Parts: sequence; structure tokens; C-alpha cells
Amino acid sequence: MVTYLALELRRVLRDPFSFFFTLGIPTFIYIIFGVSMEYGNSKIGNGNYSAFVMINMAAYGAVTATTGVGGLAAIERMQGWGRQLGLTPMTDSRFITVKVAVGVFQAALPVALIFAIGFFTNAKALWWVWPSSAALVLFGAMIFSLYGLTVGSLFRSESAVGVSSGLVVIFGFLGNVFVPLSGWMLVLAKFTPLYGIAALARRPLTEGYSVEMNSGDLVAEPLWQVLANVGVWLTIFAVASVLLVRKGRERQ
Repeated sequence: MVTYLALELRRVLRDPFSFFFTLGIPTFIYIIFGVSMEYGNSKIGNGNYSAFVMINMAAYGAVTATTGVGGLAAIERMQGWGRQLGLTPMTDSRFITVKVAVGVFQAALPVALIFAIGFFTNAKALWWVWPSSAALVLFGAMIFSLYGLTVGSLFRSESAVGVSSGLVVIFGFLGNVFVPLSGWMLVLAKFTPLYGIAALARRPLTEGYSVEMNSGDLVAEPLWQVLANVGVWLTIFAVASVLLVRKGRERQ
């Protein structure tokens, strides 16, 4: 499994252009809405609003990076690589573990970049917020590695990359990541997979609150709702990825 992991990481690093969207877009959004806006210095919880935007964009960049795992899984399935691995001692759980590890490695790059830019620009937060939020973002990225593997295993072509990435953008808007939501949109957001991950990552900073879009007031995000969202989607993606990877190894 270690050898297979090393090969996967080497393949990822051979294609630096794949990091353009995972590094460039969230960084650009953070600079526009987290640095250049006057409200960036407004206090929220244990820091300011710039740090709020920074964590959101780090979460978006991280989960976008892990969706590449889905594209690789789709190509491997199309080429019969899954059945080839089925002839080796590697189990389904080890295969998924390697894919998750590669996804987390890819996710660490935008997190490190956006947090570094935030540190040297306008983001302000207590010292312990930085490592806590970064760790929670990477935990969420692990979940979306399973998401990428699930979506990729449903397709037999490279269209899996476009589908999984497109859904992440929609999840970002619906998950209270790009724009603070309110009313029925906020209620809907609590059932989407990116909401719980982003809310959990922001919690060290916001102390369990988010920003209401219309009034700008703080809105409570109960911890049980956040954990329930994360737990349900983690279970769905984990079970689906195992079943679909196992099916991909069957002879057709």
C-alpha cells in the first residue's frame, strides 16, 4: 500500500496545472472579499471577518482539490485498473485509504497557501484558531475524498471530473460558503454536504455563529446540527464509495 501511495503522489505532482483551480480561484476570492473590502476588519468571535472568509475559501479549495480523486477513479475504472488491482492482495479498504490520503495531500496545498496569505494580509484570529481550523478543513477534505471517489465510480469517462467539480461549486453556494445565506436558503443549506464541513472549520473562530445575509447579524449554528450534517454525509459517502469500488472490480 505504501508503494501504491508513493506512485499516486508522484502522478499528482507530475501535473502541476491541475492545481490552478484549487489554488488560484479560492485565493482570488479571498483577496477580493477578505482583504480588499472594508468590512474585513469587522470583529467576529475570536478574530475578524477576513479570517472568516479565509477559512471558507480554504475549505472550498480543499474539497475542490479532493474531487480530483474522483476523476482518477473514473479513468482507472474505464481502463480496467480496478479489476487489475483486484488481482493483488490490496483490499478495497486499502485502496480507498490510499485515495483519501492522496486527496488530503492535495487539499493541504490550498489550505497552506490561503492561510499563509491570510496571515500576511488582513486575517486576524487568536493563535489557536489557525491550527484548529486548518485541521478541521483537512478533516472535511477527507470526507470529500470519499465524495470524489463515489462520483468518479459512477461514471466510465472523464466527465466525472466536470460533474464532481460542478457539484462542489453548487454545494459551495448552497452550503453558506461563498455568500452568507438567510431564510429558507439557510434552512436548505443545512442539508447540503459542504455546510457542516465549513461550519465546523469556522467554529474555532466564530464560536458557533454565522453571518445573516440581509441584516449582517450573527446567527447561531448549533453544534449538534453541524455534527449531524457531517456524520450523515460521511456515512453516505463512505458506504457508497466502498460499494461502488467493489462493483468496479467485478468482471463485466
